Amino acid sequence: MAQHFLLSRAAKSLSLATVFTMKDEEAEARFRQIRWAETNGEPVCPNCGSVDAYDCRRLKGAPRFRCRGCKKDFSITSGTLFASHKLPLRCYLATIAIFCNEVKGKSALALSRDLCVSYKCAFVLLHKLREAMAEELKGRIVGGEGKEAEVDGGYFGGYIKPANLKEERVDRRYAKNQNGKRKVVVIIRERGGNSVPAVFGSESQAASFIRARVAKGTVVHADEAGSWDGLHERFEMKRINHQEAYSLDGACTNQAEEYFSRLRRAEIGVHHHIAGAYLLRYAQESSWREDNRRISNGDQMNRVAALALKRGKSVDFTGYWQRHIAG
Repeated sequence: MAQHFLLSRAAKSLSLATVFTMKDEEAEARFRQIRWAETNGEPVCPNCGSVDAYDCRRLKGAPRFRCRGCKKDFSITSGTLFASHKLPLRCYLATIAIFCNEVKGKSALALSRDLCVSYKCAFVLLHKLREAMAEELKGRIVGGEGKEAEVDGGYFGGYIKPANLKEERVDRRYAKNQNGKRKVVVIIRERGGNSVPAVFGSESQAASFIRARVAKGTVVHADEAGSWDGLHERFEMKRINHQEAYSLDGACTNQAEEYFSRLRRAEIGVHHHIAGAYLLRYAQESSWREDNRRISNGDQMNRVAALALKRGKSVDFTGYWQRHIAG
């Protein structure tokens, strides 16, 4: 039997012990190399793009640079997801390493204990990393001529606790007995390729999203749910009735189900609740992890760090503590 990738030496190119024992200078050099890889770590002004900048550290030694062109100051994290950071750079590097080392995800409560920070701080850090992962999924088109993709949906959130007495219990599958918070995650997964998730109120609402994200000429696999009937107009379809078989005559949605297996285990075993406003972020995280499951933890860390430093300020958590006083 072939060895599982996570058990192989190739999967382990990063040690958390190495990150935690880094000196501040080493963490700074690592961040500089990741952000300004084109200039071999030499600072590039985010305001004017000049490479003529000199070291102008703060009084306590925190890294800062001054551009000779526009005369503005900037740091390694200026204009990134980690802009205006308060923790040492080594702590952010450790956060990314811990996050990437987990297969199903990392809970904010566990990270707060690992780093000795507040739950709120850990929660924001993790969601910023999910934002970074989502950058790779933005505008992604899967499939193409001669390629196959699988489509499926899974419902999350809106849990209704059953009544204590049997005679008082209701059938929670009916809309009248639900609370309206239940959402469906729809996944499009190319066989041997990447995936794209989205969140909707129902599977039937995902048709236009699928048409936009699946290239023409793709053979699409789906189950017998009526939500996918409209896709026959655009794609060659292969349908599988799961009451009869999981795979039959080349039709199956097993790889889409693998994605939901990861997301369900993240919900049940790690986060316990992933619905609501942040459901899409968790869905995108699981998609990124599934697509990169055969990449070493060290390469994953470098990719997530590069995405975080390349991306602009967070859309969800920039100035979030002041929104309540707006207006």
